[in-house]
Amino acid sequence: MKELLSGNVAIARGAFENGVILAAGYPGTPSTEILETLSRYKGIYSEWAPNEKVALEVGIGAAMAGARTIVTMKHVGVNVAADPLLSLAYTGVNGGLVLVSADDPGMHSSQNEQDNRYYAKFAKLAMLEPSNSQEAKDMMGLGLAISEQFDIPVMLRTTTRVAHSQSMVELGEPVAREIKPYSKDVKKNLMVPAFGRLRRISLAERTAKLAEYSENTPLNFIVPGNDKVGVITSGISFQLVREVLPDASVLKLGMTNPLPLELIKKFAAQVKTLFVVEELEPFLEEQIRMLGIQVTGKELFPYTGEYNQGLLRRCFGEAGVLSASPQVEDPAAGLPQAPPRPPVLCAGCPHRAVFYTLRRLKLTVTGDIGCYTLGGLPPLEGIDSCVCMGASIGMAHGIDKAVPDLKGRTVAVIGDSTFLHSGITGLLNAVYNNSDSTIIILDNRTTAMTGHQDHPATGRNLMGQAAPEVDITMLCRSLGVKRVEVVDPMDLSRLQEVIKSEIITPGPSVIIARRPCALLKREIKPAVTVDQEKCTGCKTCLKLSCPAISIVENKALVTADACVGCNLCVQVCKTGAMQGGQVDA
Repeated sequence: MKELLSGNVAIARGAFENGVILAAGYPGTPSTEILETLSRYKGIYSEWAPNEKVALEVGIGAAMAGARTIVTMKHVGVNVAADPLLSLAYTGVNGGLVLVSADDPGMHSSQNEQDNRYYAKFAKLAMLEPSNSQEAKDMMGLGLAISEQFDIPVMLRTTTRVAHSQSMVELGEPVAREIKPYSKDVKKNLMVPAFGRLRRISLAERTAKLAEYSENTPLNFIVPGNDKVGVITSGISFQLVREVLPDASVLKLGMTNPLPLELIKKFAAQVKTLFVVEELEPFLEEQIRMLGIQVTGKELFPYTGEYNQGLLRRCFGEAGVLSASPQVEDPAAGLPQAPPRPPVLCAGCPHRAVFYTLRRLKLTVTGDIGCYTLGGLPPLEGIDSCVCMGASIGMAHGIDKAVPDLKGRTVAVIGDSTFLHSGITGLLNAVYNNSDSTIIILDNRTTAMTGHQDHPATGRNLMGQAAPEVDITMLCRSLGVKRVEVVDPMDLSRLQEVIKSEIITPGPSVIIARRPCALLKREIKPAVTVDQEKCTGCKTCLKLSCPAISIVENKALVTADACVGCNLCVQVCKTGAMQGGQVDA
């Protein structure tokens, strides 16, 4: 039976069919749907961990004890998990372990565009790269088998296009879920220096065997074509090359670490002109050049962004491989173009009030990872920075200690899920080192950015079961924070009062701005109306960046269908033109 599946759903299906017992991860686009799908399969224990490092450590324990395991995360999550990952290559596994790294060429929803193929080479992992959903499912099963055969973790590297695009997948029956016997082996699993040196030698031996396997695996194959042009490629780029150059010879690499060097040499000898097509970094190209093979790569194809058919046609055209395409008249030529539509915080979002207030107070604001990073864009402009998960607290502390002129003028903002992910240690450091920094935890009771996943403070786990609920207020106090204030961010006057008080108070302080995400708790109230007689067109309401508010003929207009009645605009209106109900107590 065949079904139309996305790459993420296909990976989950592959885990289900191939005996996975435990699945762990942290939500992050474009990987999130894998675990959400797995949580609906019976017989697989699935969990959201507080962060990617913990998720991988959970997976390592399960694999060491003999259970087949999948751990999922987006590309930057592997940075967080790198510490246990590199040691895991030494210890190896017992039950198979596949780490899914979902890279994001083009930065559709990420702060960088890193190429995690280098992690596989750096850590000496086996790495597989699917180019469609069928391969995603199949490589999940093969990855588990390779992991067990060679006693090595396997990285299954996908990209946004593979993760989210759909293609037909042949479904199979699940195998029995069996746990391999566990036996105590400290020389294998206890990484003290004496044993680590032995496992380093073992890793070299296992890598050599993997290289032999890579030469013969059907994952790496040649699509024969003419001998004029040859292309070496992997992942989604394979599909693009086949469409753009249907007559070219193509070496499709499904296992890209270790590379099949002899197969590459053989293929290169068969063609007159050789290209390497790969998104992001010259991972394949660099290794092929080291073989002494002349190849065209990044001098023709860009280092950045996501590839598409048009881009490859243009590049191959510049190389003289494709003749100039006939000019096709653009059917939209001469027609009015839609204006750009940048992303904005949702109507009724509780974060909006915080950033409006911070901008009015003219504070320096270190930000963090979450949908609230939109608060840094015009017209809110309430955030100065965004680097990585949990960085806001440490950065605010660094400013406090190093730049006296900004003392009492700097705050950190961080979401509840991000705080539990990697903000706790930053806060602990601020307390330990007697920081005067103020931290605002935007507690909207969910991991909103990636689709409302639960976390340790929501009271539910990934499988929908009731779970202990972390009390963030008590947690902050237990770390030594003496001043912890909880406010409703929609009460602007109270919010401003608390922020102004805390930033001038010595010692670390925490403000918890608590209100559920507007999409999580849809309490739609009567829409705000505008008294056109009172409205002066001052545009103060536009500074809220609310998608329900616009200006028509120099007067404010609230679109009733978009308004949820949060009444934030009522509070900021200088003339009383905005009219609605009272703010919730």
